[in-house]
Amino acid sequence: MLQLSLSWLGLGPPAASPWLLLLLVGASWLLARFLARAYAFYDNCCRLRCFPQPPKRHWFWGHLGQMKTNEEGLRLLEDLGHCFRDVHLWWIGPFYPVLRFVHPQFVAPLLQAPATVTPKNMSFYDFMKPWLGDGLLLSAGDKWSHHRHLLTPAFHFEILKPYTKIFNKSADIMHAKWQHLASEGSARLDIFEHISLMTLDSLQKCIFSFDSNCQAKPSDYITAILELSALVMKRAKQTFLHTDFLYYLTLDGWRFRRACHLVHNFTDAIIQERRHILISQGSHDFLKAKAKAKTLDFIDVLLLAKDEDGKELSDEDIRAEADTFMFEGHDTTASGLSWILYNLARHPEYQECCRQEVKELLKDREPKEIEWDDLTKLPFLTMCIKESLRLHPPVTVISRCCTQDILLPDGRVVPKGNVCAISIFGIHHNPSVWLDPEVYNPFRFDPKTPQKRSPLAFIPFSAGPRNCIGQTFAMNEMKVVLALTLLRFRILPDDAEPRRKPELILRAEGGLWLRVEPLSAGPQ
Repeated sequence: MLQLSLSWLGLGPPAASPWLLLLLVGASWLLARFLARAYAFYDNCCRLRCFPQPPKRHWFWGHLGQMKTNEEGLRLLEDLGHCFRDVHLWWIGPFYPVLRFVHPQFVAPLLQAPATVTPKNMSFYDFMKPWLGDGLLLSAGDKWSHHRHLLTPAFHFEILKPYTKIFNKSADIMHAKWQHLASEGSARLDIFEHISLMTLDSLQKCIFSFDSNCQAKPSDYITAILELSALVMKRAKQTFLHTDFLYYLTLDGWRFRRACHLVHNFTDAIIQERRHILISQGSHDFLKAKAKAKTLDFIDVLLLAKDEDGKELSDEDIRAEADTFMFEGHDTTASGLSWILYNLARHPEYQECCRQEVKELLKDREPKEIEWDDLTKLPFLTMCIKESLRLHPPVTVISRCCTQDILLPDGRVVPKGNVCAISIFGIHHNPSVWLDPEVYNPFRFDPKTPQKRSPLAFIPFSAGPRNCIGQTFAMNEMKVVLALTLLRFRILPDDAEPRRKPELILRAEGGLWLRVEPLSAGPQ
């Protein structure tokens, strides 16, 4: 056997076995990898020097812990908007840089790029994978493009039109509860809790044509949805439980699996039942019966969806999209509506203008219901909704990971591989974009006096290829529920000012409490 002298490496006698040689090769490979990674990190740091950064809290921890998920964290974000008005660098520990974008001109290259160039950063979203599967929220690449194409017809106005009646009925149920609670004059309510149940009620009817009566009595399915949302947020805050193996050994991990199982069983049962009807009747008779009853729901649209090659969505794909819509649709709309009512409670002059607009629209109509054609006839109410979505966006930040270098308008470059946090809250509160950004002023959105600002200055539903596919659905629901609420109740502020809490969506610590005062008998 060939003898090799390795004594100069300090490896002992001048004879090496093949195992020792293999060890040397392995160590050399690891060293080369380490040096390559170290150089890549050094090169990335050099390229990021063109971006300013706030003072670090600690040389090792960087800015970790400075941006808290509470009122102080949002106020810090507002302050940073005055100092860094486009892009700034944020270090999470010593090795993880994040670029935070707070100006519409600079987010344009990120949001308008193809979805493959700036895909979502999945470090947080992976926690929801066992629940939501490969739905539009979590999928990427060709699968995302294929599903987005197939799902677009589900949000056509002809499909959305019948949902207006569902929104009316769900609002009626909620208002009947409020009438009962305020029977002695007024009631102090956690508005977020009530509206969350109402949006879940609406979504169950729009997605599954299923009425669980969840606003009046507990529902196992609705409880599971709320539990899953809470568990995902709780896990995100516990770094040591980010590993699946450890998480599923805990009680929370067991609860998460159990809730996923319940939600999946519910969705699967409806898909199987509907597919059986579709097969037995045939697509033509199935559509004819649905058109007659005017009840084509989200599941029906997905079951009938086919691409150019005639390929259908699998049952697993349909379940993922239905569960995703259920999750994304209820929380964001509930947050938007709750903060709209809060803002109108603090500005009674705007609240009264909205109320008079609704009264004028419905003055000769019984019952007092909002119809599809009414949605375009409430301009001031729409302005109030948009201004609230600017001041209190339901989703405060979205993240993108750059798969190639991104050129910014001023010539700076975001190097490939970096994570970019697009701060919707920061853009909406940027003083270089909005005059007096902390003031609630609906006339910013007056269509009669259009403002000279970027279309990306207002992005509550994101923008570009991966914008929210259900934004028209959400806006329609908010208009219907807000119009009926203001017609029947006066909304008054609570004594204590709420503390904002950005989580999956923008909440308030301890709930968003307001007082409601009946104006009429309302729905019974």
